Amino acid sequence: MRPASIMVAPNGGRLTKQDHPRVPETIAEIVETAVACQAAGAAALHAHVRDAAGAHVLDAGLYRELIAEMAGAAPGMEVQISTEAVGRYAPAEQMALVRAVAPKSASMAVREVLGGDEATLARFFFEAREAGVAIQHIVYAPGEIAALAGLRKRDVLPPGPVSLIFVLGQRGGADARGADLDPFLAGLAASEIAEGAKFMACAFGRQEIACLKAVAAAGGECRVGFENNFLRPDGTPLADNAESVRALVAALAEAGGPERDP
Repeated sequence: MRPASIMVAPNGGRLTKQDHPRVPETIAEIVETAVACQAAGAAALHAHVRDAAGAHVLDAGLYRELIAEMAGAAPGMEVQISTEAVGRYAPAEQMALVRAVAPKSASMAVREVLGGDEATLARFFFEAREAGVAIQHIVYAPGEIAALAGLRKRDVLPPGPVSLIFVLGQRGGADARGADLDPFLAGLAASEIAEGAKFMACAFGRQEIACLKAVAAAGGECRVGFENNFLRPDGTPLADNAESVRALVAALAEAGGPERDP
């Protein structure tokens, strides 16, 4: 038995080495971390690239460099690029990044693209589908599932199954709990995009692993790593992202996690 598919999110858009010394910031550090996490059991990398000052940046050149380095250092490990706005980027810049990089996978928050010109958004989503870019829609609150379903009704989203990631808990808030998943699952089940939908979840706080066990038990995939949590359940700091992955692999194996392809 092997655990459900695991994605590692090692840095996010806001953490720095002041938060934890093993937060990877440079391309070399991200690749080194990804290699260790792949060895620990992660199948995919969710990456934020940083500028020379260590700040989150939507830089196509840096993402292309990262993807090229990953192909050699961690063959077979999927690279998902982040389009997170962090209060700095507009939807047009997020879409331009995906077009410029043409990655296999990119994440995009539902709330960050709502309210704009839907014809432009539809053109982007359909172009991404044609280019083979898998868009994973970040859902921060259950109500955003209905908003995404609305986009499908208005032909903004291409037909076919959607890929979602549910964010359990909030940065700086109370630790996420396994029960936080329930409203997301209910919202998805009640929506018009439920058929064939693929979901993943991440969880803020030191109960991250317990939450992800609940996600796997519900048939979802798991995203783990410092972007959401760098503490053990007892509050002591994790050594690195690979420890997060190992802890999740062990927890899912102990719980009898579903098989996945090697």
